[in-house]
Order: sequence, then structure tokens, then C-alpha cells
Amino acid sequence: MEEKNTSENQPSYMEPKKNRTPIFIVVTFLLLAAIVFFYYQNQQLEGEKERQFQEILLTQAKLDSIGDELDLRIQTIRELGGEVDTLEQIKAQLEADKKQLLVDAEYQRGRITKLNNRVAGYKELLVLKDEEIEQLKVLNEQLSEENTTLKVEKDQLNQTVQQLEENKAELASKVAYASRLQIEGMQINAINDNGRERDGGEYRNRHIEQLKIQFTVVENEIAPIEGKDLLLRIIAPDGNVLFDVTRGSGSFTFENRELFFTAKQEILYDRNSQLVTFLYIKGSDYAVGQHKVEVYTDDYLMGKGSFMVK
Repeated sequence: MEEKNTSENQPSYMEPKKNRTPIFIVVTFLLLAAIVFFYYQNQQLEGEKERQFQEILLTQAKLDSIGDELDLRIQTIRELGGEVDTLEQIKAQLEADKKQLLVDAEYQRGRITKLNNRVAGYKELLVLKDEEIEQLKVLNEQLSEENTTLKVEKDQLNQTVQQLEENKAELASKVAYASRLQIEGMQINAINDNGRERDGGEYRNRHIEQLKIQFTVVENEIAPIEGKDLLLRIIAPDGNVLFDVTRGSGSFTFENRELFFTAKQEILYDRNSQLVTFLYIKGSDYAVGQHKVEVYTDDYLMGKGSFMVK
């Protein structure tokens, strides 16, 4: 009995140890499972980030392409005379979206989806603008054809006006020429100091106290009724004009050069023929040889004659 009590009263530390290996295995398994789970989750997140990054790059490329297309449409519509304010506002918004996309590397999926929707809207807008461009091209072609027609008509009108002006100038020139006065029947006689008058056109100096030069101004129905200065030129055999200021000589312009005249007489021309007489006293002997006589008015020659001094 005592031995039994002794055995039951032994200390507890003397009891055999329990086996904890299964618990360690379970904990290790749980840790490995957690590591694998977190690794897999991390891989999923990295994959999602990479996919989102690729979507960002794709969206950026789409926005760049749309921006280039918008620039092309804006330039084309502006050249065709269309309104580009709306397109320029859209282009500004697109550029702002591109900047935002570049700044935010962790762009949210919803934003990407929204931008993709905008891209679809932009494409639809481009289609509409292409239709507008085609309409503007047709309109510009019509305007170009109308402008070409108007230009041709204007050129034809200008040619007609120019031709009319030329015809008018030609007619005025013909009228001016036709309205020139002419003389006919020039008679040059010599009067001696006794008053005897000789004709025939050949005279000696002693027979010439004065010259009587007479002619008829021919009738002209289209010439203006006005006063006319008749300028008489007596040209000596040496080519010099008989000239004496005290006897009424002077100068005038003919064909852009200055000519001298011997005597001048004013008449009132009324479109009817009229007889005109010049009496010229030289006061000295004439040179031997043929003398020419010319009559001018305004800036043209009316007629001429000659006489001989022996």
C-alpha cells in the first residue's frame, strides 16, 4: 500500500513530453499558403497594372491619331472657308486629355473607358466633318466655276469697253482730221511801187514792192465755228523763213518743234468757204530762186504754194 502511494505522489515533471510536430507542419503549411496567395495576388495586381499601362499607351496613340486627323480637318475647312471654332475647342479638350493621361500613370479604368468612348465620338465627328468637307468642296467648285464665268464675262466686257474706247478714239481722230481746214487756189502776185499787179508766179525784184498772197479756205461742214489764226510762212531758197517782228512775225509749235512764221491773220470761220488775202511788204530785195509759201493753223498745214524770183 505504501508503494502505491509513493508512485502516485511523484512530481508532474517526470511525465513524458507530448509530440508537437503536426502543429508545426500545419502552421508551416498555412504560412506557405499565405505566401503563395499573396504572391499570386501580387502577380495579378502587376498584371492588371501592366494591362492598364498598355491600355494607356493604346489610348495615347489613339488620341495622337485623332489629334492629327483634327488638325488636317481644321486646316482643310479653314482653307475652304468653313467654321473651325468647334473643332478647335474639341482639339483643345483632346490636348488637355492627353496631358492628363501622361501625368497620371495610374489612370483609372473608368477614365480610360470614358476616353475610349470619347475616341469613338471623335471618330464619329470626323466622319461628319468629312461630309462637311465634301459639301464645302462642292460649294467651292461651284463658286470657282461661277468666278471663272464672271471673270470671263468681265474680261469680255473689258475687251468690249476697250474696243469701244479704241473705236471712240479712232472716230475722234478721224473727226478731228476731217474737221481740218484746207485751202485751195493759192495765187501769189507781185505788186510794184506804182501799184501794178503782176501774176504768173515769176517776178523780178523791181516788180515786187509787196506780195499779194490770196487763197480760199475750203467749206467744211464738220469743222467747228470759231476764230482761226492763219500763219503764213515764206521760205527763201536757202531754207530760212522771212522773219521780221515789226511786221508781225513770230513762232509756233508744229510736231513738237518750233517753227517761225512770216505773218499772221485771224479769221472767223463759219464752215463756209471764204477768200483770204495776205499783203506782205519785205522792205528789201528777195533772194533769187524759188520761194515756198505755207499756210498753217492750229498744229497742222492747210496748204502751200510757191513763186520764183529772177
